Amino acid sequence: EVQLVESGGGLVKAGGSLRLSCAASGFTFDDYAIGWFRQAPGKEREGVSCISSSDGSTYYEDSVKGRFTISSDNAKKTVYLQMNSLQPEDTAVYSCAAAPSASCSDSHYRGSWYDYWGQGTQVTVSS
Repeated sequence: EVQLVESGGGLVKAGGSLRLSCAASGFTFDDYAIGWFRQAPGKEREGVSCISSSDGSTYYEDSVKGRFTISSDNAKKTVYLQMNSLQPEDTAVYSCAAAPSASCSDSHYRGSWYDYWGQGTQVTVSS
């Protein structure tokens, strides 16, 4: 059974940090790119970041560049999203997803590119 399980969300004050984890199982981790998405209330889901399993290449949505860092521990089949300098506008449900490609393609920001999804973890940033 394929599973993606997110953890690490919570409530933090503006300027604070959180580290999200995405633990994967049930598929060949090395053959999949992993992305992080977020969805705030009343807004569309947006792609935040992606990491390629082939070479560790990373991609970030413009608003999080310089603040968020995606990384992967292939031995643990876990992808992390370190989020620093959090702002209230970062408040959302964050989900990880796995795409059947070793590299993040130009479509990595599209939810439809991904096959598997986790259930999400809530991140709330207070002002």
